[in-house]
Amino acid sequence: MPQTTASTARLMDGSALARRMVEQAAERAAALTRQTGQAPCLATVLVGEDPASVTYVRMKRARCEKAGIRSRHIALPAVTTTAQLVDTIGELSDDPGVHGILLQHPAGPHIDERAAFEAIAPAKDVDGVTFHSFAGMSFGLEGFASCTPGGILRLLDHYDVDLTGKHAVVVGRSAILGKPVGMLLLGRDATVTYCHSRTTDLAAVTREADVLIAAVGRPRFLHGDHIKPGAVVIDAGYNPGNVGDVDFDSAVTRASLLTPVPGGVGPMTIATLLTQTVDAAARQLGASASDRS
Repeated sequence: MPQTTASTARLMDGSALARRMVEQAAERAAALTRQTGQAPCLATVLVGEDPASVTYVRMKRARCEKAGIRSRHIALPAVTTTAQLVDTIGELSDDPGVHGILLQHPAGPHIDERAAFEAIAPAKDVDGVTFHSFAGMSFGLEGFASCTPGGILRLLDHYDVDLTGKHAVVVGRSAILGKPVGMLLLGRDATVTYCHSRTTDLAAVTREADVLIAAVGRPRFLHGDHIKPGAVVIDAGYNPGNVGDVDFDSAVTRASLLTPVPGGVGPMTIATLLTQTVDAAARQLGASASDRS
């Protein structure tokens, strides 16, 4: 891994850490299967045939298989209504053979995604998308973190980033990334500022950040002049052409630590999903498959 120099950031290797997490999840899944005779099971729900969503679900199912986690895929037609989707998710929530539920989003403009998310039983919300999970993240209670924010915190921990008293700036306020990552950072005693499309003089705010989280969903939106020298920069964006929300070439000469795209946050998201699926199965089956990642 590249080492820090006076002018070049050290890259945060999410791929390597994610591989180790998946290996540990596989070990725990195997132990759980031996103890209970039942393998952890993740149900994936996909509405329609959006190519990117189909690819993401296929990738997640393949990772499940490698980790010894069963996957059950429910493919629904694009004309599926919110009520039908809620009924499907409710059936999975009631099924003791399913331990985690992932609704691939976006589910389509005609779907009330919030209603669909809330149909997921909290004990099976391994993607951390329900009100219950957000409250747990906000109040430091037991539950499941949103997978990308949870992966970001694991990555920061792995690189020994002490968040206590640090100024963390989150650019983006989505329900599954920006908002929850801010709450997780606050729970680690960081001072958190949220920025968004209505923020006045964005660069003036981001240049004050000790830790900068880019979660805006716009390619190369943040440049080197947005970054405080020596800041830790987490690029949680993924845009067409393998481009993040941060302009890598200008950021790498300003930051002390920087996540590449790809190979930074993305692998951590899936690894966190698998880890939380095993956690959910262990709790539901009353077995001892503790998280050792």
